[in-house]
Amino acid sequence: MTWLVVLCLFIPLLGTTIGSATVFFLKKEINPKLQKALMGFASGVMVAAAFWSLLSPSIESYSDGDFRKWLVPAIGFVLGVGFMLLLDYLIPHIHLHGSEEGVKRPKLSRTFKFFLAVTLHNIPEGLAVGVVVAGMINGNINDQAMLVLAIGIAIQNLPEGMIVSLPLKEEGMSKWKAFWLGTLSGVVEPVASLIALGLTTLILVILPYTLAFAAGVMIYVVVEELIPEASQGSHSNLTTIGFTIGFVVMMILEIVLG
Repeated sequence: MTWLVVLCLFIPLLGTTIGSATVFFLKKEINPKLQKALMGFASGVMVAAAFWSLLSPSIESYSDGDFRKWLVPAIGFVLGVGFMLLLDYLIPHIHLHGSEEGVKRPKLSRTFKFFLAVTLHNIPEGLAVGVVVAGMINGNINDQAMLVLAIGIAIQNLPEGMIVSLPLKEEGMSKWKAFWLGTLSGVVEPVASLIALGLTTLILVILPYTLAFAAGVMIYVVVEELIPEASQGSHSNLTTIGFTIGFVVMMILEIVLG
């Protein structure tokens, strides 16, 4: 069982690494149409995972008729969104479309701010894996569901790794440096996973809260970042198609293997 836990903690980082490695094989920046479809796909995976892997187990932690069945998931979800709002405000970062957010830090380079933006996106995914692993250890979630979430996040990390590395190469950065920065942006995931795992394992009573909290931070990234960026300009229908495919793929994995 220990090997499965370690595997689930690091599978998402593997997805980011593989995606970043495309910088060695693709000569140009990713096609804008494909980028929209991939961002939509990632959004679909995250929304499906937020419900089936996180919110649903939080709700099912309490019996019917218990007011905590709706109150605890609601509190955890709102706290998760609030947490991401705070990070968005404090951390200086730049989005794919060029707009800057967070505390102003003129001395930080554009590349580093973009790196921070992607790192900020990866924190919720790490938290999600950590609390699900804690739920498996506590007996609230089975190991198949834990593995499904980790694989789902790894799949959606593939396009994220590409979206980080390829633009950096286009700006003149060497392939190896672009690859390592893309991979490094995903390192925050196992770190966040270990923090969430440690906290939730020590205080088991907060597991329903942390499950909903992780769902909140994942939905925040989708609504605040991924969908708006992917929907800008023409061919936004590709985002919708990608979202549908990502959602359905994750839903099938959850139902069949979860």
